[in-house]
Amino acid sequence: MFTGIVASIGRVVASVPSADGLRIDVDASSLDANDIALGESIAVNGCCLTVVAFEDKTLRFDVSAETLACTTGFDRLGLVNLERAMRLSDRLGGHIIGGHIDGVGRVVRFQRSDGDGGALLEVGVPGDIERFIARKGSIAVDGVSLTVNEISGRRFSANLIPHTLEATTLGALTAGSGVNIEVDLFARYVERLLQSRAE
Repeated sequence: MFTGIVASIGRVVASVPSADGLRIDVDASSLDANDIALGESIAVNGCCLTVVAFEDKTLRFDVSAETLACTTGFDRLGLVNLERAMRLSDRLGGHIIGGHIDGVGRVVRFQRSDGDGGALLEVGVPGDIERFIARKGSIAVDGVSLTVNEISGRRFSANLIPHTLEATTLGALTAGSGVNIEVDLFARYVERLLQSRAE
């Protein structure tokens, strides 16, 4: 489990096709990774991936075809948000995130604020996940925990503070950018409970 509080920004330095997807290498030199072990789960742009090898500060992950079908960005080199799995003793500064991406959103608008150094982010989402997004609820965008400000149809907006823009990759977004979306985990469970009751 994760919190959506990004620990550092890494860089995908290699992305190679494999039998069932991709094998990627991530330069995680800015991540506190002295005690990383094989098999550890790390959120890479919000997607829970397993460390299959590491050398110095470079971590290797296998990305399955199933994961590639519902995410974006792993087939190209570039910056990614990194978060290690939370400990039971950690503060929950964001919200509970499973690292299981629900779909790919598309940035409709990214507008820097004139006064406070923040930005307004507006994202369009697939129709099958829009019902899980609530005003003032939580959502993860590329692994970053955000609060939904407004909803309009299949679009939601969130305000990004200057720290978020500096500490994550969200500051580099532009209209048309694809982003990994994970809705609030509890919304999924509520839907399942309601389905079971209806049946």
